[in-house]
Amino acid sequence: MFSIPGKQAVSMTPRAAKQISKLMEKGDTKGLRIGVKKGGCAGMEYTMDYVADIDPMDEVIEQDGARVMIAPMAQMFLFGTEIDYTTSLLESGFEFKNPNVTEACGCGESIKFEGM
Repeated sequence: MFSIPGKQAVSMTPRAAKQISKLMEKGDTKGLRIGVKKGGCAGMEYTMDYVADIDPMDEVIEQDGARVMIAPMAQMFLFGTEIDYTTSLLESGFEFKNPNVTEACGCGESIKFEGM
């Protein structure tokens, strides 16, 4: 939907691709669907769900054995996003480096986009 020829809508770091690949094997799924929904203190938050079936309207990104689907309504919000997987002493999880975000809350889980 919102694509530039030759450029993926979303990219993954090698760490994120490795973790998504592991999750796909464990959950026996076709991949992870990412999206955004209303919520959180900044107005929107990311979603990630295991997918048993790929929706024909999803944007599908494949890299190093990992598969991510972007929900149709989220494509314009996620274009240009890099997904990383970080691990620290206290926590580990996916991190979204999204150039479309204009504001984020302190915990980094809630985001805001221009005009929203």
